[in-house]
Amino acid sequence: MNVTLIGAGNMGRGIGYRLMAGGHAVTLIDSDQEAAAKLAAELKGVAKKGATVQTAVLDTAVLGDVVILAVWYTAGKQIVEQLGKKLAGKTVVDISNPLNATYDGLGISADTSWPEELAKVAPTGTNFVKAFNTTFAGTLVAGNAVGQTLDVFIAGDDVAAKKAVSQLVSDGGLTPVDVGAVQRARQLEGLGLLGITMQGPLNLNWSSGWRLVH
Repeated sequence: MNVTLIGAGNMGRGIGYRLMAGGHAVTLIDSDQEAAAKLAAELKGVAKKGATVQTAVLDTAVLGDVVILAVWYTAGKQIVEQLGKKLAGKTVVDISNPLNATYDGLGISADTSWPEELAKVAPTGTNFVKAFNTTFAGTLVAGNAVGQTLDVFIAGDDVAAKKAVSQLVSDGGLTPVDVGAVQRARQLEGLGLLGITMQGPLNLNWSSGWRLVH
């Protein structure tokens, strides 16, 4: 699958490792082109199953079928606005948790979620999917949390879009869990917040993960 990964930070690195493990063709974009080039070189070193990675500039990039916003949530909105009509028909994955300034709560209303807010500034036909917001960067690089397979909770309204994201997740050695419509992203963002706030008090060192046991 052709994937555009926007963001060469910690989460971009973690998701990049899973995309490389799954054999996908990745175009990596970051406003810091040096950071993008450095991460691309690292990802090439772990590529499997014919996976490829290249870098590009946002304004001129040819977008893949799936666009992953591995950036801070407000930056994601700016990117959606900047790309505009290029996103029509694309599957756009929002991985963010819209935290407040003190990182102890969400900075948006309880009656919405960040993919729902992104949809308001995106062209008609853009399919937003929430995923990866309850996983931490280090566990994504490792592909597991303390030896256990990571669950990736997925919310979205478009069946085909969720199927594509689920395929990326499973190809990367993780377990996709479809939790329903995009409105379920509201609960996923709450779950992401809870996981973040637990790290310090429980000394979890960002190595934990949420898993559905059944």
